Amino acid sequence: MDQPSSANLTDFASARDHMVDGQVRPNKVIDPRIIRAMRAIPRERFVPGHLASLAYADEDVPLGRGRALMEPMVIARLVQLARVRDGERVLVIGAGPGYGAALLAACGGQVTALEEDEALLAIARRTLPEFAPGAALVAGPLAAGQGGGAPWDVILIEGAVRAIPPGIALQLNPDGGRLVTVLTPGNAASGGQGVLAEPGQPNTPNAVLRAQPVFDCATPLLPPLLPAPAFQF
Repeated sequence: MDQPSSANLTDFASARDHMVDGQVRPNKVIDPRIIRAMRAIPRERFVPGHLASLAYADEDVPLGRGRALMEPMVIARLVQLARVRDGERVLVIGAGPGYGAALLAACGGQVTALEEDEALLAIARRTLPEFAPGAALVAGPLAAGQGGGAPWDVILIEGAVRAIPPGIALQLNPDGGRLVTVLTPGNAASGGQGVLAEPGQPNTPNAVLRAQPVFDCATPLLPPLLPAPAFQF
């Protein structure tokens, strides 16, 4: 892989500042940990080299096979919504190339990043050790979550879902756990809402989460978590 020139590094550093000041801060992201991390972490390193020029655009970056790097505002607001505290155990489902996991680690979380796509895992294996050395990268099916590490204090599903899978909801700490994602119900292709989902009232099943919509957004559906097509006669 070619090393970026000093001029390119300067351009990318400027692009990070413009991203934060033009996209992130104006959209109610006020957590100083997130602001610092997004100024410092080189987002261009979390996409294939030929897509580096798109890394700071105000939109998702398509990564192939239905996957995308979430646009900066959406991932920043989801991470802020998670309210990660130092030392909390965090699971990122659909971690892709690892950018969201790196942000959560910068906020003090003990992060496990779960991914099943081999091309995205290859990027994450290069980036996470450098920018989030304490994060663990796990290869495995997204739909199964990571039950062996449960309960998780925070779960980020890094992509849109039609509904929160009950099996993943069961992996959330029933005592104060938070799950954040984008819900895109019905037949909509991409529009949805960033939600904060928390355990239900006492004496309700652990898989029942109260999902509170917080902000409107659009991000691609996460293909491995799409419901199976219903059989039709």
